[in-house]
Order: sequence, then C-alpha cells, then structure tokens
Amino acid sequence: MEVKDSNGAILEDGDNVTLIKDLKVKGTSTTLKRGTLVKGIRLTDDPDEVECRVEKLKGLVLRTEFLKKA
Repeated sequence: MEVKDSNGAILEDGDNVTLIKDLKVKGTSTTLKRGTLVKGIRLTDDPDEVECRVEKLKGLVLRTEFLKKA
C-alpha cells in the first residue's frame, strides 16, 4: 500500500510534511496554519490518512490531501 501526499510523492513512516491549507482541529479552538511543519508522521491502515503530533496535540490524524513532503 502506497501513501501519497497532495503532489503524488510517496510518504513513509517518520517523514516530515508541510500543511498546504489552514486546518481547524475538531474539538478544539486550534487552527493549524498553512506551512506548519509536521515532523515524524506515522502511517495508518488508511492510505488517505496519517497520524502525527503537532504542537501539544497528540494522536492527530491528518488527511494526505492537505500535506506535502518537506
């Protein structure tokens, strides 16, 4: 199973990615800004989603369509 970012680059466990769009985090008042660097992603069973930790938010799941490989 290949996991690809918004540009079609293949993502792997531990890669660093950048957000390409401002994203509101459900259940919090936090907004992740475009250009935020997310370090050390973890792949999930779903090829459209990756798990990561941003700032103080742990276990955050982001859709790959909003990411590009850093």
